Amino acid sequence: MEFTNEEIQHIANLSKLAFNDEEVAMIRDQFANIVNMVQELDQVDTEGVEAMAYATDVHNIMREDQAQAGTDRDLLMKNVPAQKDGMIEVPAIMNDEGGKA
Repeated sequence: MEFTNEEIQHIANLSKLAFNDEEVAMIRDQFANIVNMVQELDQVDTEGVEAMAYATDVHNIMREDQAQAGTDRDLLMKNVPAQKDGMIEVPAIMNDEGGKA
């Protein structure tokens, strides 16, 4: 399966990523390779192979959950550079520009 540059740019916009023409070409080729590998796997004869969820036997080796006292919130908030309404305030990393997902 082949992808067009426009499809790659559309996926990039949905992902809030920006690529130059060289990167688009590289990603287009990588996508095509991934889809080709999946198509090859689809051709594998699995007749008579029992379905399974895990490659090994899975046993619950985790301990039972036990309630424990947490760290004091006021103590944690003493080291926070900025807070607002009792929550940690961080700089915005996304804006309203670009397409909507």
